[in-house]
Amino acid sequence: MRNRSLAIPYVVWMAVFVIAPLLLIVVYAFTAKDGGVTLSNFSNMGQYFPAFRHSFVLAVTATVICILIGYPLAYFLSKEGVLVRKVAMMLIMLPMWMNFLLRTYAWMSLLDDNGLINQFLSGIGFFRLINTLFGTDLTCFHMINTQWAIVLGMVYNFLPFMIMPIFSVIDKIDPKVIEAAQDLGANSAMVFRKVIFPLSLPGVLSGVTMVFIPSVSTFALSRLLGGGKTLLLGDLIEMQFLGNAYNPHLGSAIALVMMVIVLVCMAVMNRFGEGEEGVAVL
Repeated sequence: MRNRSLAIPYVVWMAVFVIAPLLLIVVYAFTAKDGGVTLSNFSNMGQYFPAFRHSFVLAVTATVICILIGYPLAYFLSKEGVLVRKVAMMLIMLPMWMNFLLRTYAWMSLLDDNGLINQFLSGIGFFRLINTLFGTDLTCFHMINTQWAIVLGMVYNFLPFMIMPIFSVIDKIDPKVIEAAQDLGANSAMVFRKVIFPLSLPGVLSGVTMVFIPSVSTFALSRLLGGGKTLLLGDLIEMQFLGNAYNPHLGSAIALVMMVIVLVCMAVMNRFGEGEEGVAVL
C-alpha cells in the first residue's frame, strides 16, 4: 500500500497534464463551434494535404540523414576507449544544454546571405575563384529560407536522439558473440552485416522514433529557417489556435490525425524491431 501511495502524485500529474488535454482535443475534433457533433473538421482537412506531405517528406529526409550520420558515429564510438567516449558524448550533448530557439537563431546567423559562412567564403576568395573559373557572378550561397535549411535544423537538433540509443545498444553487444562469428570464419564485413547490425536494430528503431516524431511536428524551424515559405503540420496547428484563422476545432482534428499517424508508425516500427530482435537472438 505504501508503494502504491507514492504513485498517486504521478497518476494525478498524468491525468491533469496528459490525459485531460488529449480528451479535450478529441472533444474539440468531433464538435463544431455551436457544440454539435460533426465530422466536418476532418472532411475539411483535404485542403491542407500539402502541409501533411511536406511535413512527412522533410521528417523522413531528416531521419534518414540522422541514420547515415548517427549510426557510423555511434559504431565507432563504441570501439573507442572510455576517455574518448566521455569527450565525444559531452560534445554531442553540449548543444542540448542551450535553448532550442537559441540554437536555431545561431543557424540563422550562419546560413544568412550575409552570415558567417558566406562571409568566410568571401573572405578567403572562394566566390572570386568560382566566378573566375566559370564566368559567374556569384556573391553568396542562398541557404536560408529553403527546405534544406529546415532539414539541416532538424538534423542538428535531433541527431543526438539518434546517436545515443544506437550507441547504447551496440555498446551492450556481448564481445563473445562477435568472437564466435570470427572463429566461424566471418570477416569484418560479414560480422557487421550478420551480427552487429541485426542486434543494433532496436537502437536504430528507437532513434528513428525519437527523431521522426519531433521532426514531423516541429513548427519553429520552418518559420525561422524556412522563412515561413513551407507550411508544416506544426505551423498549421499553431495557426488554428493562435493565428487569425482561429479554429480550435479544425486544429484539434489535425492534431488528432497526426497523433494517430505517428502512433501507427511507432507500432509498425516496434513490431518490426521485436521481430528483428527475435531473429537475432535465434
